[in-house]
Amino acid sequence: MKKVLSLVLCGVMLFGFAAGCGSSNNNGVPQDSAQAQGDTGTPADTGASSEAAPQETPADAAGDGVFRMLYSSEYTSLNYLVVVNTYELKAAANTIDGLTEYDEYGVALPALAESWSSNADNTVWTFKIRQGVKWVDKNGKETADVTAQDWADAAKYVNDAHNDSALQYMYSGIVKNAEEYYEQTANILDAENAVTDGTSESVEAYYAENDIDPSTFITFEDVGVKALDESTLEYTMAVPIPYFISVLSYASYLPVYGPFLEEQGDYFGIDNESLLYCGAYLMSDYEPNVKHIFKANPLYWDKGKVYIQEYQHIYNADESTLAPAMFQRGEIDEAFIGADILDNWFTNPETKDLVRGNMPVIAYSYFYAFNFEPRFDAQYEPDNWIKAVNNENFRQALMYGLDRVKALTVQDPYNPGSLMNNTITPATFAVGAGKDFTQYDALKPFSNGNNFDEAKAAEFRDKAKTELTAAGASFPVKILMPFNPSTTNWDKECQVVEQQLESLLGMDFIDIIVEAGPSTGFLGEVRRTGKYAFMKCNWGADYADPQTWAEPFGNGNSYNFMYTDESKVLAEQPVTNKSEETQAVVTEYYAKADAAKAQTADIAARYAAFAEAEAFLIQHAIIVPFSVDTDGYTATLRDPFSGMFAPYGLSPFRYKGVKLLEKPMSNEAFEAAYAEWRAAWTQAQSAQQ
Repeated sequence: MKKVLSLVLCGVMLFGFAAGCGSSNNNGVPQDSAQAQGDTGTPADTGASSEAAPQETPADAAGDGVFRMLYSSEYTSLNYLVVVNTYELKAAANTIDGLTEYDEYGVALPALAESWSSNADNTVWTFKIRQGVKWVDKNGKETADVTAQDWADAAKYVNDAHNDSALQYMYSGIVKNAEEYYEQTANILDAENAVTDGTSESVEAYYAENDIDPSTFITFEDVGVKALDESTLEYTMAVPIPYFISVLSYASYLPVYGPFLEEQGDYFGIDNESLLYCGAYLMSDYEPNVKHIFKANPLYWDKGKVYIQEYQHIYNADESTLAPAMFQRGEIDEAFIGADILDNWFTNPETKDLVRGNMPVIAYSYFYAFNFEPRFDAQYEPDNWIKAVNNENFRQALMYGLDRVKALTVQDPYNPGSLMNNTITPATFAVGAGKDFTQYDALKPFSNGNNFDEAKAAEFRDKAKTELTAAGASFPVKILMPFNPSTTNWDKECQVVEQQLESLLGMDFIDIIVEAGPSTGFLGEVRRTGKYAFMKCNWGADYADPQTWAEPFGNGNSYNFMYTDESKVLAEQPVTNKSEETQAVVTEYYAKADAAKAQTADIAARYAAFAEAEAFLIQHAIIVPFSVDTDGYTATLRDPFSGMFAPYGLSPFRYKGVKLLEKPMSNEAFEAAYAEWRAAWTQAQSAQQ
C-alpha cells in the first residue's frame, strides 16, 4: 500500500462496517433493571453483569430502524476528497455514492454508473451515468442533478497539490497524466510559497533557480478524466489497467458538485452544512463531541435497499471500556468485546451467546520478512546474519519451523487457525476468470496446506548447519526481531515465536533477540532503515488484483531489501550483501513479476503468472506467509453477511443493504453461517467466469 491510507482504511475495515445496529429496545440481551431505570454508573471491568436478568426479545428487533454506536474520536474534516482517517471516510461511504458498488459476495454492481465498458487493451473506460440522481442538502432538499462533470471536477480537485489530498496516490500511475499534473501543481505551490516566505523574488525566479521549465506544463484537459456529455464519463489510463473497477472503490473517485465546491472553497466539508449528499444517507445533525445523526436520504435512487433508516454516533471518551455494559443495558447496539473481558463473556451464561467473531480482515496480509541488507548494531552480528540469511536451507528451517497457529493464539485464543494465511495474497481477495487467485495451480500447494512441519524444519536446519559451518558462520545465529510496543500484544506474540522456534530448532542453532522498537516512528526507524533480521511486516491492498500484493517486494522496496538494481539504493547503502544464489533467485522473481504485469488482456493468464511469481518467493523462503488481520469479537444486532462485501476501498463501511437481527448472533451460529457464506461466495464468483 503506497500510503498510510491503507493502514487506517483497511486495518479496522470490517469492524468499522459492523458498528452496531438495532433500535431503542434492549437488543434482546440481559439488562440490569436498576441501571435501565437511569443509573448510568460505570460497570465492572468484566463487561458482564452477573446481576443482569434475561428479558424478552421483541419479534422485530429492528423496531424503528434506528441503531446507535459510540465514538471517541471527533472528525477533523468531512472533506472526503482529502481525508485519510477511517472514521471520516465512513461518513463519506454512506453519504456519497460512487460509480459502482458490490453485493454481499463481492460482485461489482452498477451504482451511479448504470453501465460501463472498456476498450480491448483496458486503456479507456467509459461509464454511463444514471439519470435522475440528485444532490441534496442536510435536510434532504434537492440542489442539483448528478452528472458526469461531477467526477471530472472531483478529479481536478484531488490532483491539485494546493488541496493536499491524501488520496491522490490512487490516480498516480493509473489515470493518464494525473501524476504529471499533480507534480506540476506541486511545483506551482512550492513557487508560490517561496515568494510568500521571501526565499524567491518571484514565481519565475523560483522556476529558474530549480530548473523548472513552465513551458512544459500541461492543463487539466490533458488528464485522462473527461465528461463527454452529461451522462458519459471517460477515463483514459496511463497504462492498461484491467482492475480499474476496483480502483473506483476509493474516495478519490467519488463525485462532487463543482459549483458548490467552488462556492464553499476552504470551508468545504467543515460540517454537515458545507456538504451535499447523493448517497443512501445524509448527515442531518452534527454536534462535535456530542453526536452525529445520519438519516436515510429521502431522494435516494435505490431506497429499497436501505433497511436502516437512521444511525447515530454518540460521543463517549471511554467508548472501549463502557460500550460492552451499555450494549447489555440496551443503550447502544454495538460493542467491541476486548481480550480483557472476552473470557468472561464466553463463560457467563447470560452473555456467552451475545458475542461472536468477525470475518477475517483480508485487506491486510502479514508475513515475516528476512532482511538481506542488515543495518543494525554490531552487537547483533550483522556479518554473521548475512551469511545465514543468504543460505536457503537456513531460511527454510525458519519457515517450516514457525508454528503460526500457536503464535496466532495471542490474537485469537478461540479460533487462531482462521487467521492463518498460507500465501501473501489472502484467500477470497482476488478473483480472476471466476477463480480465487490462491487456487491457481502454482499456489495451491501452499494455499491448501500448512507450512509448519517439524521434520522438514529439522532437516533444513541440519543442512544449514553443515553449509554455514563451511562458510565460516558462528552459532547460534543471532536473529534480531523488533516489535512496536504500541501495537497490542505484538510483544507477547514475539515471545511465543521466540520460545517456539528456539525450542524446535535448538538454542545452539539460533538465538532470537526480541527487542522493543520506538512506539512512534517505528516504520521509519526500524523497517525502512533495515534495523532488523527477521520481523513480522504487513501490507494493505489498494485494488482487486494480485499485482497489489507484489508491490512490497518490488525493486527498491523497504521490506526485505532484496534489491538487484544498485541505482535504486542510496549511495551510503550499497548492494553488497547477497550471495550469487540469492541474487539469482531475486532476479528470477523480478522477471516473473514483470511478465505477469505485462499480461493485461488475458486475465486468467495474468493471474496464473502472478501466482507463479508469488509461489516462487515462498518456495525459496524469501518471505514467510503468516496471517490475515482480525477485528476480534463483537456484540451486535447487525447481520454480518448482509450489506456489501469488498476487502478494499469504501464498500465495507457502507450501511446500505445491512439488515438487523432479532437478537445477537452467537459465535457458534456465526461460524456455521460463515461456512455457508464461503460456499455461496465461491458459487457467485464462479458464475462470473
